[in-house]
Amino acid sequence: MLQAPTSMHFNGHSMVGALQLVMVCSPRTAGWNQADRVAHWQELGFQRAPDFARAQEDHEIVCRELKSAGAEIIAISSAADFSLDAVYAHDASLPTDFGLIMMRPGKLNRVAEGQHHALFCESLGIPIFGKITAPGTTEAGDILWLDSKTLLIGHGYRTNAVGIRQMRDLLAPKGIEVLSAPLPYGPGPSACLHLMSLISLLDDHTALVNLSWLAVETVELLKSRGFKFIEIDPSERDRLACNVLALGNNRLLAIEENRSTNARLRQAGFDVRTFPGSELCINGSGGPTCLTRPLLRS
Repeated sequence: MLQAPTSMHFNGHSMVGALQLVMVCSPRTAGWNQADRVAHWQELGFQRAPDFARAQEDHEIVCRELKSAGAEIIAISSAADFSLDAVYAHDASLPTDFGLIMMRPGKLNRVAEGQHHALFCESLGIPIFGKITAPGTTEAGDILWLDSKTLLIGHGYRTNAVGIRQMRDLLAPKGIEVLSAPLPYGPGPSACLHLMSLISLLDDHTALVNLSWLAVETVELLKSRGFKFIEIDPSERDRLACNVLALGNNRLLAIEENRSTNARLRQAGFDVRTFPGSELCINGSGGPTCLTRPLLRS
């Protein structure tokens, strides 16, 4: 059973440090077993009606992998206004050294999640540092900590210019530089294309990338900061091959169906743990990073 944390700190300024505390939302909590919520699968962009039992089983595998890597897991409480997308717990909040920033997702069915993240994290002793307000939109799937003082935010259909400006206004007084990265049109506004669909940071100097979909200025920015690239197998792009969760200490969590990309990561010296992702991840366009809201990394 998932337990409350034995101690609490808050720190969000790393994508790659050892994962110590992570919040999750299981398919059961998100209502994947409730007919009224499942009925909306098409309008939410799922490929098919989700198989709850299979997704729940795969989510439990993810949690076991997180625990085996040393992470303490906490489960957010269910809410009447959650949709199927709530399982992708990464997007609705951003922890910082100064407290939690409530996102305002660009996908309207997810707007309520930010408040639930805030209330839950406040109960853990994490203060609220700020929130994004209309007409601004932000989703944490568009946000990368390049280092402890630099935040890169994707500008696309889920995160708009107003939201990025609000993030800059919140964080600049704390000495955090907020940079913007343009995102491609891709499959269009109805699809889930985040910056983290195109980049996953693996350690302080290595990024897994879908290189041909990144803007030139983003590639040049990463190179100027000393990042080296591992490219995904392009045939696995639609299976979310670029969405990989860094567990810290050279360990990664990836979708097992992306065998070619995972082999490239292993050849580069990473310890890659995998789980079945067809139902839980690929169906709803949310990878292993999306399934987790890291609250503490060391």
